[in-house]
Amino acid sequence: MLVLIAAHAVLAAALPLLERWYGRGVWAVAAAVPAATFLWAVVHAPAVLDDRVVQEQLTWAPALELTVDLRLDALALLMVGIVSGVGALVMVYSGRYTSEGHGRESALLVAFAGAMVGLVTADNLLVLYVFWELTTIVSFLLIAGRGRTTEHRRAAEQALITTAAGGLAMLLGFVLLGETAGTYRLSELLADPPDGGYVTIAVVLVLLGAFTKAAQMPLHAWLPAAMVAPTPVSAFLHAAAMVKAGVYLVARFAPSFAAVPPWQAMVLVVGSVSLIVGAWQALREHDLKRVLAYGTISELGLLIILLGHGSRTAALAGATILLAHATFKSALFLVTGTIEKLTGTRDMRRLSGLGRRQPWLVAVAVISAASMSGVPPLVGFVGHEAAFEAFLHPGGFEGAYHGWVLAALFLGSVLTVAYSVRYLWGAFADRPGVEQVRADGREPWLLGPITVLAAGSVTLGVGYPLTEALTEPYADTLRSGGETYHLSLWHGFTFVPALSVATLALGVLFFRINRMVRRQRLRLPDVPTAQEVYWRGMDSLMAGAVRLTRRTQVGSLPVYLTVLLATFVVLPGGAVLWAATRGEVPLIRPPLWDTTIELPLGAIVLTGAAALVGARHRLTAVLLAGAVGYGVAGLFLLHGAPDLALAQFLIETLTLIVIVLVLRGLPADLGPRHTSPRTVALRAALACTAGAFVGLLALVISSARNDSSPVAEEMIRRVKETGSHNVVNAILVDFRAGDTFGEISVLMVAAIGAAALLGYHRPALRDEPGRPAVALPEHKRSLMLEIVVRLLFPCVLMLSVYLLFSGHLRPGGGFAGGLVAALAFALRYLMGGRDDRSFAGPLDARVVAGSGLALAGAAGLAPLLFGGAPLSSVVADWQLPVFGHVKFATSLAFDVGVYLVVAGVGMLLISAAGPAQEPGGGRGVGDPGGDAVERDGRRYNRHEDDRAPRLSVVRRGRTGGRSGR
Repeated sequence: MLVLIAAHAVLAAALPLLERWYGRGVWAVAAAVPAATFLWAVVHAPAVLDDRVVQEQLTWAPALELTVDLRLDALALLMVGIVSGVGALVMVYSGRYTSEGHGRESALLVAFAGAMVGLVTADNLLVLYVFWELTTIVSFLLIAGRGRTTEHRRAAEQALITTAAGGLAMLLGFVLLGETAGTYRLSELLADPPDGGYVTIAVVLVLLGAFTKAAQMPLHAWLPAAMVAPTPVSAFLHAAAMVKAGVYLVARFAPSFAAVPPWQAMVLVVGSVSLIVGAWQALREHDLKRVLAYGTISELGLLIILLGHGSRTAALAGATILLAHATFKSALFLVTGTIEKLTGTRDMRRLSGLGRRQPWLVAVAVISAASMSGVPPLVGFVGHEAAFEAFLHPGGFEGAYHGWVLAALFLGSVLTVAYSVRYLWGAFADRPGVEQVRADGREPWLLGPITVLAAGSVTLGVGYPLTEALTEPYADTLRSGGETYHLSLWHGFTFVPALSVATLALGVLFFRINRMVRRQRLRLPDVPTAQEVYWRGMDSLMAGAVRLTRRTQVGSLPVYLTVLLATFVVLPGGAVLWAATRGEVPLIRPPLWDTTIELPLGAIVLTGAAALVGARHRLTAVLLAGAVGYGVAGLFLLHGAPDLALAQFLIETLTLIVIVLVLRGLPADLGPRHTSPRTVALRAALACTAGAFVGLLALVISSARNDSSPVAEEMIRRVKETGSHNVVNAILVDFRAGDTFGEISVLMVAAIGAAALLGYHRPALRDEPGRPAVALPEHKRSLMLEIVVRLLFPCVLMLSVYLLFSGHLRPGGGFAGGLVAALAFALRYLMGGRDDRSFAGPLDARVVAGSGLALAGAAGLAPLLFGGAPLSSVVADWQLPVFGHVKFATSLAFDVGVYLVVAGVGMLLISAAGPAQEPGGGRGVGDPGGDAVERDGRRYNRHEDDRAPRLSVVRRGRTGGRSGR
């Protein structure tokens, strides 16, 4: 099973490439793996049906008990056969039907088939959820197609939102079940199901997920909207695979949870409403695909009732109709696609006379529609008879609701016959007043797969012992409650055959009077459709989100900071205050200082912070903030944290450079304050309170523990196992490497966002094209500065590499080394600007950062190839001829990835903060040029170019100021 799923994934990745050589022939290649999967299922069928389950397991992370468990039992075998068999036929059909995008469409269909195989064989709740969401994502791409029309995009979005929301509810239910049962292994959980209030909630959530996937009312609107997808996609996803995932989930959980109180009510009510309303809506549609879509909702409701009821006979009927539905509904979807291919339309109001021109197509359509209606001797008839029997003679499942459900089954079956006849009449009949269609061509590659599916309806009906052999093992997992029912074409003269005859007769009669019923219905006031209700709800949701955003996201950083500080003071501060009143906070008697060197450093921090509050110029504020940061770095160093001090020092330096570059696009001063004195006083009080609370909290935490904790001892022990002498670096790249990988991923994403924002400038503050402000003309550049920087650059880079390799034993590591490398490139940038081609040589900052992230990920996954756990490391000792004894840790590769990410992010930010690279020279630093003008109390430089004057800010009272943006 693992090999089959992997084969689907590999083939899906290869098909877009194979299209270049095979063109339309990639569909034959695409059908190979599903066909092989079907044959594999056939080979294993005798053993599985004899209750010899096939199991496979792939251990992912043993410490976290994460395993990929797969299990092939009778129900999974039935679903694998449906998915792979119908999938192979649909792909053969698509080879002739599809006119473009062969590689993309075939790859997505194969990927979907693989995800479905994984879903139905998964024996772990979390693995099942992963495959469940994979089907959601791939179906979104299939429905959207190439996204050329709004209709396609909206339909795909609707399907994604609805099914993903249901999937999240289902995931929560899975977690509740797994934690309550103490296992996420599906077979173990179903063999010994837990009970209690949490289980009831979990069952409701799981059913919600199943109902969204199975398009059950009122969560059904996405399925008719998805009919904009190509017909082969609809035949596979919406007849055989995707919607069956919800039905499969109900069938899988029913043997163990059908007795949970909400289960019966939800399954029977939702299924009955979907059965009747879906069939009724199918009688209103004129698009052949939408007729089938609403019919699918109706038949899925029937399956939900039967497979969720919890009795053996109902399960036998449900499994039989599950098999029948895959054959007749897929065939009818492909018939519809063939009609559209031949005539160019699916609107039955424009079709007339097609039946006489395509007799073979009529024959297979009639067989499939007859099976859907329950006409003997087809498999649909066998399943419908079993369904009537399940609720006519429920055995040990007595209850007043059985009569109501039987009435719903009967009415839904009558409506099914009616819309089946209407489908055939609308597609193939001669209609007076409608121009005869011209479709005399023969399409054997289109008719072949349809014929196979129609033959399946006949074979499974006439050969009902085979059908029972396939479905009975699953049905036997549920309790019988009476006599054991067996499938048959004839059970004697009982009430069940009478119901079948009445269903067919009333269905045909209802079709005949449908015109009159429709005329009467048109007199009634219009009721909003589910589609309209959905989009009205989404519009209301978006409008509410906009109103909420306008109230909460006011665009004011002081307001945001005020809210954060107030929340911080009130919640944790209130908890600490409550603990203090109860005597649970230790008394604090801290010394004023440990060493006298702390006094000047503390003075720098306090003075810088106080001066920063009163600063009126941006550059002054930035420099003061840098001084505070450097002072804190010194305090870190005094308290025995050289790694932390080094990182703080380097970050402050790089941040200072980037911010100074950014400031060129902003006014020099902070501008006049329009805040009221009351607001200023409130903010000052809040800031002082928050600062005092943070200081108090730090003292309390540091005084709460006098002895080393077991966690610290464990860290020291594990650090020694890694062969490292640097605890900080060992934590970052060894046993907490997963956290580090997440952090560098976030860092890279944040840098990309920051670079995008820095690259966007207001036109009023932008230098004219072709005049980069930071780059000086050659005759104005400092030769001494260039010489010094060119000498320093390789030395600083060498220092960064030294820090990278020494981090395992001494202060340093990939993070510190990457910061030093970024500072080296900052020197080159400040010397010549981005228009200096040698700023970063052939390196692209985005490529450097991306390569580092990829290297870190590869280093984390590499141990899997050797049977180790992800992100684990090995220490090797070598005795080399020249270098002597060398100790090498494989975690160094991960650290190199961190180095590249940090260096690339630094280069990206520095480059983005500067001006855009433009050809030509321009005014440099200290050469504002042009006439200075005053505006809004500030001084600007006016530049002339061929288009329009632009303004750039200069410092007030300085003729040598810069002409930056």
